[in-house]
Amino acid sequence: MSISIRHVTKTFGNFTALNDISLEVPSGCLLALLGPSGSGKTSLLRIISGLEHADRGSILFQDEDVTRQAARDRGVGFVFQHYALFRHMSVFENIAFAMRVRKMPQAEVKDRVHELLGLVRLEGLGHRYPSELSGGQRQRVALARALAVRPRMLLLDEPFGALDAKVRQELRNWLRRLHEEMHVTTVFVTHDQEEAFEVADQVVVMRQGQVEQVGSPQEVFDRPATPFVMDFLGNVNVFHGRVQAGQAHVGPFTLAYADYQHDEPRHATAYVRPHELEIERIPSTTASLAGRVVQINPHGAVSKVRVLLEGYGAEVTVDIIREKALQLQLQLNDNIFVTPSSARVFMPDLDYAI
Repeated sequence: MSISIRHVTKTFGNFTALNDISLEVPSGCLLALLGPSGSGKTSLLRIISGLEHADRGSILFQDEDVTRQAARDRGVGFVFQHYALFRHMSVFENIAFAMRVRKMPQAEVKDRVHELLGLVRLEGLGHRYPSELSGGQRQRVALARALAVRPRMLLLDEPFGALDAKVRQELRNWLRRLHEEMHVTTVFVTHDQEEAFEVADQVVVMRQGQVEQVGSPQEVFDRPATPFVMDFLGNVNVFHGRVQAGQAHVGPFTLAYADYQHDEPRHATAYVRPHELEIERIPSTTASLAGRVVQINPHGAVSKVRVLLEGYGAEVTVDIIREKALQLQLQLNDNIFVTPSSARVFMPDLDYAI
């Protein structure tokens, strides 16, 4: 079941939550709506589900216009961040609830609930109540309940936001495996880029009610379309400067910039991810800059090194694998050289990766 979102606009008083959004969700896709708070991702999800209605625009499921359909008629399974389970009902009855409302035969209800308990790895827990389950187990019950009536699609609003980091990681892996088994068209909202990149087939980055970029996780990370996307997707070192005559003079670095050959200087901003900077004991290129190590923070397989670029008064963060850090025998106050392996330069109406 594909989803077509066409020129959707939604306002709340003077606030524009969505501004002329158009988007295609292919059938069987697991798509993440990613963005900061207030970007419009939850409003868009609720409009897809029918819990909210757009001021303008249309929603199509396959070729069926559902813009004015009520939520109950859309055949959508919705999972909320805080589970929304019935506390007075057992796990079995929570999952069975929607089927009982539809007056499905008792034998069919029983078979379907047991099938779903197996699917969400909660066999033997049907008699328990939500208060007797962990947060991760309660969220899996919520997912099973959403799947009970075989929805045409599954919508999840920050489904793992209320859980601790370890449980979130486990449920992300589980949701990916579940999707591969079921291939239900799924849209989920998150502000966690790691979550979106691990789970989704396609990522939609949103900002202030508009779509900034759509693509696979690899495409969005490797080729960010705007400065916002670049800055939002993890830590970056930001340098301001200018481009002129085929070169970008940004912060302490001078880099080749083939897309602008004019003599008139123009403002530009360069973004360099921490792993795109290299630390060396001797300079390797003319772009190498002298610096001094001011902080070393081991972080799993990576060491995060803070370097003061002496003579420029600027600090940069460099991520290097711990083996390389050990090989360099880095110590605080060591004099080293920093070299960018790649950068992304943005101008007001041009951008260029180098």
